[in-house]
Amino acid sequence: MDGSLTVRALKLNDTEFEQVVRANPEWKFEQTAAGELVIVPPTGGTSGKKNLSLSRQFGDWVEDNLDRGEGFDSSTLFILPNGAKRSPDASWVRREVWDALTQKEQDGYVPLCPDFVVELRSPTDRLEQLQAKMREYMDNGARLGWLLNPQDRQVEIYRQGQQVEVLQHPFTLSGEDVLPGFTLNLRRIFA
Repeated sequence: MDGSLTVRALKLNDTEFEQVVRANPEWKFEQTAAGELVIVPPTGGTSGKKNLSLSRQFGDWVEDNLDRGEGFDSSTLFILPNGAKRSPDASWVRREVWDALTQKEQDGYVPLCPDFVVELRSPTDRLEQLQAKMREYMDNGARLGWLLNPQDRQVEIYRQGQQVEVLQHPFTLSGEDVLPGFTLNLRRIFA
């Protein structure tokens, strides 16, 4: 069973999407570039504790590097250049890009693709859908992306203009030149 539901028969414009989101605050929504509504269910306890480890480690780095940029949690919706509305599990935007947005753009759905994105696969997520989402982030300007796959103890690393690198049961991941000095410890995520 897939972790999300795409409603292909229901294509919404921006105003209709906003109405659906406001009328259903208990749900998390995304939207494809074609305007199809995607309903993303909440995660279970195992995924929640793994996401907490990711969020804590990433959040600590962000707080220590606020001059470099801003980090975001899984509730933040980004409007990608292709029109898709996506919420990565964790993301980061360079300071100069964030500061160039108006206050209204910062307060609303953020009209850009983050420089860095992470998707953490939960037991109900289909790997192929997450891989397509990662390719979409890269096609829309992300510089570095991680697809964390605890079920297979695997990480897919997406870099701008390069082939996907697949690591089998790594202990840590480096933020490379996108997130200098950030190292994600995968012990609790792969536990």
